[in-house]
Amino acid sequence: MYRSHTCGELRISDINKEVTLSGWVQRVKDRGVLNWVVIRDRYGITQLVFDEERTPAALLERSKKLGREFVIQVKGNVIERESKNPNMPTGDIEILVNELIILNQAIVPPFTIEDETDGGEDIRMKYRYLDIRRNPVKNSLLFRHQIAMQVRNYLSNQGFIEVETPYLIKSTPEGARDFVVPSRMNEGQFYALPQSPQTFKQLLMVGGMDKYFQIVKCFRDEDLRADRQPEFTQIDCEMAFVEQEDILNIFEGFTRHLLKEIKGVEIGDFPRMTYKEAMKTYGNDKPDIRFGMKFGELNEVTQHKEFNVFNDAELVVGIAVPGGASYTRKEIDKLIDWIKRPQVGALGMVYVKCNEDGTYKSSVDKFYDQDDLAKWAKVTGAKTGDLICVLSGQTNKVRGQLSALRMELAERLGLRNPEEFAPLWVVDFPLLEWDEETERYHAMHHPFTSPKPEDISLLDAKPGDVRANAYDLVLNGNEIGGGSIRIHDKETQALMFDHLGFTPEEAKEQFGFLMDAFQYGAPPHGGIAFGFDRLVAILGGQETIRDFIAFPKNNSGRDVMIDAPANIDKEQLAALNIKLDL
Repeated sequence: MYRSHTCGELRISDINKEVTLSGWVQRVKDRGVLNWVVIRDRYGITQLVFDEERTPAALLERSKKLGREFVIQVKGNVIERESKNPNMPTGDIEILVNELIILNQAIVPPFTIEDETDGGEDIRMKYRYLDIRRNPVKNSLLFRHQIAMQVRNYLSNQGFIEVETPYLIKSTPEGARDFVVPSRMNEGQFYALPQSPQTFKQLLMVGGMDKYFQIVKCFRDEDLRADRQPEFTQIDCEMAFVEQEDILNIFEGFTRHLLKEIKGVEIGDFPRMTYKEAMKTYGNDKPDIRFGMKFGELNEVTQHKEFNVFNDAELVVGIAVPGGASYTRKEIDKLIDWIKRPQVGALGMVYVKCNEDGTYKSSVDKFYDQDDLAKWAKVTGAKTGDLICVLSGQTNKVRGQLSALRMELAERLGLRNPEEFAPLWVVDFPLLEWDEETERYHAMHHPFTSPKPEDISLLDAKPGDVRANAYDLVLNGNEIGGGSIRIHDKETQALMFDHLGFTPEEAKEQFGFLMDAFQYGAPPHGGIAFGFDRLVAILGGQETIRDFIAFPKNNSGRDVMIDAPANIDKEQLAALNIKLDL
């Protein structure tokens, strides 16, 4: 038996027990005649003691040869510590060791394995197995497990069943780039790794499995960022014989359950906002509603003077920054430099200080008087002591730029409390969006999303005005889930493919299996998928998903620990009928 107890288990009530512990050496304190060793496993730490009076000389000498991260087994008696440590759950006791076995030696680790480490991110990713020993990473993985268990319990209790779907599937032209896998037995042909189990879960609805879910790995070959990995996990769900309202109600309950069980937070009804309202009020379709700074459109009160920057703009829009009138000119200039960065792309910013004496001071006083600026304050909701920040330009661009500024200012002002949770449904998305590069419409979500029945007649004349039966669940400015009511009849699906530019032959080649299935009695159905990694990170108070994944990739999509992706040898390539001219 390697251990009778874990390293985080023993308490003052265990005094005089004979115990066996196994784990890693956290640290060694050698005082000559007295030697303390702290041993660690995933449950906690316990202090071991070896001393000249009570420990055989040979055993004391052996303990002095221990190094950090040695794997050891000890046997001994639980005794009360003379100098207790109230910061340790096991801080009232220590183990007087009478037997020590070194199970494995260890070389000096490349960084200190403590909560506060001296290892940078790159070195910790290279030695990720060591990083996992640290409490912050270990606890993040335990937190992820806890949420996964709550997900499974809730959905199972709601009558959902978990069904696994294939990883080797067919590549399709919609969506992000696929990761492809060559087939050895089918020369010149390739599988694709799934970006989602979308068509399979729809086929499960045709098969009568009316409530499906899966915690599933998905893959997208796209550029990375803090909340994106080439392989990611989603909670994939589908239901038959439902309308949008049914799905929103079920998954409000689901989200409410997770917030209560994981964070102890009670949430009432979730507000709902149309896509148009979200874009107009916050500049993006996943607004953070924990704070204000709503957009005020200023065209009517700015485009009447000789300031051509505003007169020539498609949209003039501003926000009121709480307490911002106290900003110095230098601080405002830094804000302007921030929005001029390529990542934001604004050309400049006009500002107005709402002074304590009720007057206004702006960067365009040459063109606008106090009455004009008072109207700006009214539209943006600015109060005495606030700063009005105004951007102008092409509608879609300027909304995105002001949205970025709003989020940055909220961060600086401490308005994004990670322990406060504000969920929101965004509904009535456009079914189609125009792509300037390809000069055609693409599905905003995917080609299986149903249009609003009352908008189908607009598909030919005004395709950009057609609303989708689609919905996103937003939490604290992050999209954590999205879904739609699906098309469930062959005729409507064929019409959708036609408007997406597929010929009937192309549609049959790519999705014939799904359209064929619809002919055998497909029920009305819809679903949703949650980004599990992102959900876990947000519930954990962060927006970077990497620390909640056991073995993540870096920003270049590489696993620096195992050095992947990597070249494969010529024999493997030959077996796959692949020839590379290198």
